[in-house]
Amino acid sequence: MDTTRDLLIALARRYAFADLGALARDEVVAGVCEFGQRLLSLDAEDFAVEARAVPADLRRQARACHMPQTPREQPRGALESLRPVYGLLLEVIAIRWFRRELSPLIAAVHIAGEYLPLLAFEPHLGHAGDPARWPEGLSATGSRFGVIGDRECDHTKSEQSATNRTLRVAQEPPEGWRAYFDRQHSQVAGAVAVCVATCRNPCTAMHWIDPEPRADLATRARTALAFAETPLVRLRHAAPVGHGFGVPSQEEVLEAWERSRLALDKNPIGTAAMKDDGFPLPGLASLFSAVATVPIVPATLLRGVSEHVVRLLEG
Repeated sequence: MDTTRDLLIALARRYAFADLGALARDEVVAGVCEFGQRLLSLDAEDFAVEARAVPADLRRQARACHMPQTPREQPRGALESLRPVYGLLLEVIAIRWFRRELSPLIAAVHIAGEYLPLLAFEPHLGHAGDPARWPEGLSATGSRFGVIGDRECDHTKSEQSATNRTLRVAQEPPEGWRAYFDRQHSQVAGAVAVCVATCRNPCTAMHWIDPEPRADLATRARTALAFAETPLVRLRHAAPVGHGFGVPSQEEVLEAWERSRLALDKNPIGTAAMKDDGFPLPGLASLFSAVATVPIVPATLLRGVSEHVVRLLEG
């Protein structure tokens, strides 16, 4: 490195926003780096925080991934569509791979696994599982969805509690709304997949979807549930990941993903994971696309932030 500026530019190109922000003397650069670090850390509560030094198109892309902090906040961001969110997740996973940061990579994969059922439901809901817009059919006559203590329902006790809460949380104050998303929304994502794909005692909760598209949804939702149980996602739960005792190597991550692909290949939709699509974890982007029924590709949001920081430093 010839100069300090060269070092800062190298950090920007490595997406080292936290380090660069700490070293930068320019408040504008530091502000953009803070924006980039929030995205890289998947801090979805703060994606919509205004950063005037960030170009409007990058702020717009970030707002599409933002999680609303009140029941009536507009625009709805990630509750309108999860497709931009999964694009960002893929970009984050690729960057973490490039930086050899495997623990946050596995955390991002885990988040993707938790909400993948809602990506499957999005074409039918017309949104991404917004509790303010659940279809009335979920509570139709004969539905057990959200009924606590019903022994005929295949939902666990925690899923019954979460589904019951999701039907009324839009009337709660902002504090209750945020608490629900912190603790229960991911359980609702899994619960709706159980309803359509694996329930042993089906009720009327999914009758708002016609039989033929419901059968297709069931296949994609079953794939989403299967992904959440793959060796790759289970790395997040197995010690020592996330507990300070160690982190898997790239070789171990690839080995876990290969075993995951083989398991998913037993499902008609899961076969998409076997594609060599050029992603660091080959087939992951193709799998998300198959579940979503539309192409899901890595976003260019973080790359845009990196390039903007480089331009600021060079200018």
